[in-house]
Amino acid sequence: MYLSKEKKAEIFAKHGGKAENTGSAEGQIALFTFRISHLTEHLKRNRKDYNTERSLVLLVGKRRRLLDYLKNTEINRYREIIKELNIRK
Repeated sequence: MYLSKEKKAEIFAKHGGKAENTGSAEGQIALFTFRISHLTEHLKRNRKDYNTERSLVLLVGKRRRLLDYLKNTEINRYREIIKELNIRK
């Protein structure tokens, strides 16, 4: 499996504050970004995998909603996570 418990804990520790803080918006956005990049690489190799394509679109929507939430509530946290994850070009 591409996403082990250790990798998840590392992502949440880096972006969410602590490894146990799995509910923070920054941690969730970082996790979604990791999964999105993994699925994107998979789809480059497997063009006709439509189920994965649908999953990717759903994940991008979830991340977009969380980013919108952060943007509307705390703009500084939004700017930090965008810069850290290099989401916007």
